[in-house]
Amino acid sequence: MTAMSDETARLYLLTPPLAEAAAFAPLLAAALDAGDVACVLLQFATQEAAAVRKTAQILAEIAQARGAALLIGADPSVSIPTQADGVHVRGGGTLLNGLLKTVKPDRIVGVGGLKTRDEAMDAGESDVDYLMFGEPTGDGFVPPVSQTIERVAWWAEIFNVPCVAYAHRLPDVAALSATGADFIALGDAIWNDPRGPAAAVHEAQMLLQPLPLR
Repeated sequence: MTAMSDETARLYLLTPPLAEAAAFAPLLAAALDAGDVACVLLQFATQEAAAVRKTAQILAEIAQARGAALLIGADPSVSIPTQADGVHVRGGGTLLNGLLKTVKPDRIVGVGGLKTRDEAMDAGESDVDYLMFGEPTGDGFVPPVSQTIERVAWWAEIFNVPCVAYAHRLPDVAALSATGADFIALGDAIWNDPRGPAAAVHEAQMLLQPLPLR
């Protein structure tokens, strides 16, 4: 039997694609107040620079005041707002390498959308701050939770770079956190919950399992 610790993974929230922050800001504040959220990944429905900067500024103030880092979903056409704590990029390659050169070491660089173990290992060797497994693809497809559990368990057992496990549904949080993931990411499961985001985050927090001792 694997020994368990008293520590649990922390939560990581992905926003819906946003064009502006006004309507979403109180929802984010309520969600962050309801649990131990380490990070918020801000995703955009617009690439208009002024709107991106304004949205990032408003939501960064909310997140950072509650101890959560605000990351930006990286896009080659959008400059990184100065208020952001870092970026998240899907897939490796030229974009990731460029961000590592320009963003590190002052800010965070995370990576997801890694299709194979080889891609994950390559990214893990490139000085990223974390890897995410199981997040939705650009067309909204989410891999089966069994696949994410397998990949996260493999990574957490062997490698030291922190990993994030994406939970498509709240009931998946318990099984994913038991794999040894450092963070559990949630998106639509929080924002589309009919009870509201605060209740959903609270439930996710309660579902987290103690991390295995490594």
